[in-house]
Amino acid sequence: MDSNDSGRVISGPTNPMVTPLLTDHYQFTMAYAYWKASKHQERAVFDLYFRKNPFGGEYTIFAGLEECVRFISNYKISEDQIHFIKNNLPPSCEDGFFDYLRGINCSDVEVYAIPEGTVVFPKVPLMRIEGPVA
Repeated sequence: MDSNDSGRVISGPTNPMVTPLLTDHYQFTMAYAYWKASKHQERAVFDLYFRKNPFGGEYTIFAGLEECVRFISNYKISEDQIHFIKNNLPPSCEDGFFDYLRGINCSDVEVYAIPEGTVVFPKVPLMRIEGPVA
C-alpha cells in the first residue's frame, strides 16, 4: 500500500489481472532503449482518450479513475515479473536495466483527470499522466 499527499493510505488494485505486465512487449523494449540512452528520467506527458463511444452510444460516463489511482500508487514490478521480462527481451539487455526496473515506483508521476462519473465524449482527454518516460 502507498499513501497520497494527504497521507491517506491507498490500497492496491482490486482486479488481480491489473499488473505491470498488462502492457505489450514494445513498452519494455522502449523502456530499455530510454534507459540505455540515459533518457529514462526525462519527463513525458501521456493523454488517455477514446475515439468512439462504446455500444454505439452518443456519450460515455467516465469510470475507473479510482482503480487507475490504486494501480499507480502501488506500482511495483515483482521479481517474478522481472524474470518474465528478462526472458522475453533480447539476451543482450544489460542487468543494470533489470536493477532499474526493481526500483521503479510512481512517486514522480502526476495524474490529472476528469472527475469520476462525468459525461465524456470521444477525443477529449480523460486523464493526463506526467512523469519519467520509462
